[in-house]
Amino acid sequence: MDVDDVRGDLAEVLLTEQQVREGIVRLARRIEADYDGDRPLLVGVLKGAVMVMADLARELRVHVDMDWMAVSSYGAGTRSSGVVRILKDLDTDLTGRHVLIVEDIVDSGLTLSWLLANLESRGAASVRVCALLRKPDAARIVVPVSYLGFDIPNEFVVGYGLDYAERYRNLKAVAVLAPHVYQ
Repeated sequence: MDVDDVRGDLAEVLLTEQQVREGIVRLARRIEADYDGDRPLLVGVLKGAVMVMADLARELRVHVDMDWMAVSSYGAGTRSSGVVRILKDLDTDLTGRHVLIVEDIVDSGLTLSWLLANLESRGAASVRVCALLRKPDAARIVVPVSYLGFDIPNEFVVGYGLDYAERYRNLKAVAVLAPHVYQ
């Protein structure tokens, strides 16, 4: 879906399709350098990270394993509730593995902080975070992000995996959703 397909629903485009692509390439080069000789396990956080995970994995020039986890703290709203539920757990044993959590966005930090502690408790050799987007002004807990694509303003954004009520995930850009859509 292109921006023009839903322009009336968007207040502002923050990142074009090309800018997102360039960010993914930058992340991949840094990850390759840091994991040279290791085979990390990429853990994609469903559903939002599907686009990031797919494009990042294809861009990487090293072997990786992949698994998926679904956690939720949003529901159908626009703000994190802070209560985390596991909707789908990993199939992979993390003991001794170098784990790289792949996220679409770091918002309040509440969900990701919980997820980091959860995965570290499973015996991983290391657990790091790769996030395409971060809202520093929304942070309630500071979470270490080893690989970051872009800092963005504290606005409700959609596109490139990010949704509102399951809509806009397939938007190729990242944009601020117009308030009239969710009010």
